[in-house]
Amino acid sequence: MLFFAASVSVQSQNMKSVEEHTTKTTIYLLPNVYTAVVIGNDTVACMYLKDFIKYSPIRHSSAQEVIQYHRLIRDVKKTLPYAKDVASIIIETYEYMETLPDHKAKQKHLEKMEKYLKDAYTPKMKKLTRTQGQLLMKLIDRETNSSSYHIVESFMGPLKAWSYNMLAGIFGNSLKKRYNPYDEDRMIERVAVLVEQGAI
Repeated sequence: MLFFAASVSVQSQNMKSVEEHTTKTTIYLLPNVYTAVVIGNDTVACMYLKDFIKYSPIRHSSAQEVIQYHRLIRDVKKTLPYAKDVASIIIETYEYMETLPDHKAKQKHLEKMEKYLKDAYTPKMKKLTRTQGQLLMKLIDRETNSSSYHIVESFMGPLKAWSYNMLAGIFGNSLKKRYNPYDEDRMIERVAVLVEQGAI
Protein backbone atom coordinates (compact mmCIF):
# COMPACT_ATOMS: atom_id res chain seq x y z
CA MET A 1 0.00 0.00 0.00
CA LEU A 2 2.86 2.36 0.86
CA PHE A 3 4.57 1.54 -2.47
CA PHE A 4 1.32 2.28 -4.38
CA ALA A 5 0.90 5.66 -2.63
CA ALA A 6 4.52 6.58 -3.37
CA SER A 7 4.21 5.64 -7.06
CA VAL A 8 1.00 7.69 -7.39
CA SER A 9 2.74 10.64 -5.75
CA VAL A 10 5.72 10.39 -8.16
CA GLN A 11 3.39 10.06 -11.18
CA SER A 12 1.36 13.11 -10.18
CA GLN A 13 4.55 15.15 -9.69
CA ASN A 14 5.80 14.06 -13.15
CA MET A 15 2.47 15.03 -14.72
CA LYS A 16 2.61 18.46 -13.05
CA SER A 17 6.13 19.05 -14.36
CA VAL A 18 5.08 18.08 -17.90
CA GLU A 19 2.02 20.36 -17.69
CA GLU A 20 4.20 23.24 -16.44
CA HIS A 21 6.50 22.89 -19.46
CA THR A 22 3.68 22.30 -21.97
CA THR A 23 2.00 25.20 -23.72
CA LYS A 24 -0.45 25.17 -26.60
CA THR A 25 0.30 27.21 -29.66
CA THR A 26 -0.58 27.32 -33.35
CA ILE A 27 1.77 26.43 -36.18
CA TYR A 28 1.34 27.13 -39.85
CA LEU A 29 2.32 24.37 -42.26
CA LEU A 30 0.85 25.72 -45.47
CA PRO A 31 -1.77 25.13 -46.73
CA ASN A 32 -3.01 23.81 -43.35
CA VAL A 33 -3.02 25.25 -39.85
CA TYR A 34 -2.50 22.90 -36.90
CA THR A 35 -2.71 23.18 -33.15
CA ALA A 36 0.65 22.35 -31.63
CA VAL A 37 1.98 21.55 -28.19
CA VAL A 38 5.34 22.95 -27.08
CA ILE A 39 7.16 20.55 -24.76
CA GLY A 40 10.45 22.00 -23.62
CA ASN A 41 12.23 23.05 -26.82
CA ASP A 42 10.14 20.77 -29.07
CA THR A 43 7.00 21.79 -30.98
CA VAL A 44 4.72 18.85 -31.69
CA ALA A 45 1.94 19.32 -34.26
CA CYS A 46 -1.43 17.80 -33.36
CA MET A 47 -3.43 16.64 -36.34
CA TYR A 48 -6.27 14.25 -37.12
CA LEU A 49 -5.29 11.24 -39.22
CA LYS A 50 -8.00 9.42 -41.14
CA ASP A 51 -8.38 5.67 -40.92
CA PHE A 52 -6.44 3.82 -43.57
CA ILE A 53 -7.64 0.39 -44.65
CA LYS A 54 -5.15 -1.96 -46.26
CA TYR A 55 -6.51 -4.81 -48.37
CA SER A 56 -4.60 -7.90 -49.40
CA PRO A 57 -3.97 -8.23 -53.15
CA ILE A 58 -6.70 -9.85 -55.24
CA ARG A 59 -5.94 -13.07 -57.07
CA HIS A 60 -8.17 -13.25 -60.15
CA SER A 61 -8.82 -16.71 -61.48
CA SER A 62 -9.60 -15.62 -65.04
CA ALA A 63 -9.19 -12.78 -67.50
CA GLN A 64 -12.96 -12.20 -67.29
CA GLU A 65 -12.68 -11.47 -63.55
CA VAL A 66 -9.94 -8.92 -64.24
CA ILE A 67 -12.19 -7.18 -66.79
CA GLN A 68 -15.14 -7.18 -64.34
CA TYR A 69 -12.96 -5.74 -61.57
CA HIS A 70 -11.71 -2.90 -63.77
CA ARG A 71 -15.29 -2.19 -64.89
CA LEU A 72 -16.33 -2.00 -61.24
CA ILE A 73 -13.52 0.49 -60.53
CA ARG A 74 -14.67 2.62 -63.48
CA ASP A 75 -18.32 2.48 -62.38
CA VAL A 76 -17.59 3.28 -58.72
CA LYS A 77 -15.42 6.24 -59.72
CA LYS A 78 -18.30 7.52 -61.85
CA THR A 79 -21.17 6.98 -59.39
CA LEU A 80 -19.61 7.50 -55.93
CA PRO A 81 -19.41 11.31 -56.31
CA TYR A 82 -23.13 11.38 -57.21
CA ALA A 83 -23.95 9.25 -54.15
CA LYS A 84 -22.01 11.61 -51.89
CA ASP A 85 -23.75 14.65 -53.45
CA VAL A 86 -27.18 13.08 -52.94
CA ALA A 87 -26.36 12.18 -49.32
CA SER A 88 -25.23 15.75 -48.67
CA ILE A 89 -28.41 17.17 -50.24
CA ILE A 90 -30.58 14.80 -48.18
CA ILE A 91 -28.91 15.87 -44.93
CA GLU A 92 -29.13 19.57 -45.78
CA THR A 93 -32.77 19.24 -46.85
CA TYR A 94 -33.72 17.38 -43.67
CA GLU A 95 -31.97 19.92 -41.43
CA TYR A 96 -33.56 22.85 -43.27
CA MET A 97 -37.03 21.28 -43.14
CA GLU A 98 -36.75 20.99 -39.37
CA THR A 99 -36.63 24.81 -39.24
CA LEU A 100 -39.82 25.28 -41.32
CA PRO A 101 -42.98 26.21 -39.38
CA ASP A 102 -45.64 23.89 -40.88
CA HIS A 103 -46.44 21.06 -43.28
CA LYS A 104 -47.37 23.42 -46.11
CA ALA A 105 -43.97 25.16 -46.01
CA LYS A 106 -42.20 21.80 -45.87
CA GLN A 107 -44.19 20.50 -48.85
CA LYS A 108 -43.39 23.62 -50.86
CA HIS A 109 -39.67 23.23 -50.13
CA LEU A 110 -39.79 19.53 -51.08
CA GLU A 111 -41.40 20.35 -54.43
CA LYS A 112 -38.70 22.94 -55.05
CA MET A 113 -35.95 20.43 -54.17
CA GLU A 114 -37.53 17.73 -56.35
CA LYS A 115 -37.54 20.09 -59.34
CA TYR A 116 -33.92 21.09 -58.65
CA LEU A 117 -32.79 17.46 -58.44
CA LYS A 118 -34.61 16.53 -61.64
CA ASP A 119 -33.16 19.48 -63.54
CA ALA A 120 -29.64 18.97 -62.18
CA TYR A 121 -29.35 15.19 -62.24
CA THR A 122 -31.68 13.83 -64.97
CA PRO A 123 -29.20 14.61 -67.80
CA LYS A 124 -26.40 12.93 -65.80
CA MET A 125 -28.53 9.91 -64.86
CA LYS A 126 -29.48 9.33 -68.49
CA LYS A 127 -25.80 8.77 -69.27
CA LEU A 128 -25.51 5.94 -66.72
CA THR A 129 -25.85 2.32 -67.77
CA ARG A 130 -28.35 0.05 -66.01
CA THR A 131 -25.50 -1.49 -64.00
CA GLN A 132 -24.26 1.96 -62.97
CA GLY A 133 -27.82 2.94 -61.94
CA GLN A 134 -28.06 -0.14 -59.69
CA LEU A 135 -24.63 0.64 -58.27
CA LEU A 136 -25.63 4.26 -57.59
CA MET A 137 -28.63 3.15 -55.52
CA LYS A 138 -26.38 0.87 -53.47
CA LEU A 139 -23.83 3.64 -52.94
CA ILE A 140 -26.57 6.07 -51.86
CA ASP A 141 -27.57 3.45 -49.28
CA ARG A 142 -23.89 3.22 -48.25
CA GLU A 143 -23.65 6.99 -47.73
CA THR A 144 -27.02 7.47 -46.00
CA ASN A 145 -27.58 4.06 -44.37
CA SER A 146 -31.08 4.10 -45.88
CA SER A 147 -32.53 2.40 -48.94
CA SER A 148 -33.60 4.62 -51.83
CA TYR A 149 -37.19 3.53 -51.17
CA HIS A 150 -37.03 4.68 -47.54
CA ILE A 151 -35.52 8.04 -48.55
CA VAL A 152 -38.25 8.73 -51.13
CA GLU A 153 -40.95 7.54 -48.72
CA SER A 154 -39.64 9.77 -45.91
CA PHE A 155 -39.55 12.93 -48.01
CA MET A 156 -42.27 12.43 -50.63
CA GLY A 157 -44.65 9.90 -49.13
CA PRO A 158 -45.46 6.22 -49.70
CA LEU A 159 -47.35 6.76 -52.98
CA LYS A 160 -44.36 8.32 -54.76
CA ALA A 161 -42.02 5.74 -53.24
CA TRP A 162 -44.26 2.96 -54.58
CA SER A 163 -44.55 4.53 -58.06
CA TYR A 164 -40.77 5.17 -58.30
CA ASN A 165 -40.12 1.59 -57.21
CA MET A 166 -42.51 0.30 -59.89
CA LEU A 167 -40.69 2.42 -62.49
CA ALA A 168 -37.33 1.06 -61.31
CA GLY A 169 -38.75 -2.48 -61.52
CA ILE A 170 -39.38 -2.01 -65.24
CA PHE A 171 -35.61 -1.67 -65.68
CA GLY A 172 -34.82 -4.59 -63.39
CA ASN A 173 -34.00 -2.46 -60.33
CA SER A 174 -35.52 -2.20 -56.87
CA LEU A 175 -35.38 0.84 -54.60
CA LYS A 176 -35.81 -1.49 -51.61
CA LYS A 177 -32.59 -3.42 -52.22
CA ARG A 178 -30.12 -2.81 -49.38
CA TYR A 179 -26.35 -2.41 -49.46
CA ASN A 180 -24.49 -5.30 -47.81
CA PRO A 181 -20.73 -4.56 -47.54
CA TYR A 182 -20.04 -7.81 -45.67
CA ASP A 183 -21.47 -10.22 -48.24
CA GLU A 184 -22.68 -9.62 -51.79
CA ASP A 185 -21.37 -6.03 -51.96
CA ARG A 186 -17.99 -6.60 -50.31
CA MET A 187 -16.13 -6.01 -53.61
CA ILE A 188 -18.01 -2.73 -54.13
CA GLU A 189 -17.06 -1.69 -50.58
CA ARG A 190 -13.42 -2.56 -51.22
CA VAL A 191 -13.30 -0.49 -54.42
CA ALA A 192 -15.22 2.43 -52.82
CA VAL A 193 -12.79 2.55 -49.88
CA LEU A 194 -9.75 2.42 -52.18
CA VAL A 195 -11.22 5.21 -54.35
CA GLU A 196 -11.87 7.35 -51.25
CA GLN A 197 -8.29 6.79 -50.08
CA GLY A 198 -6.94 7.70 -53.51
CA ALA A 199 -5.29 4.29 -53.84
CA ILE A 200 -6.88 3.56 -57.23
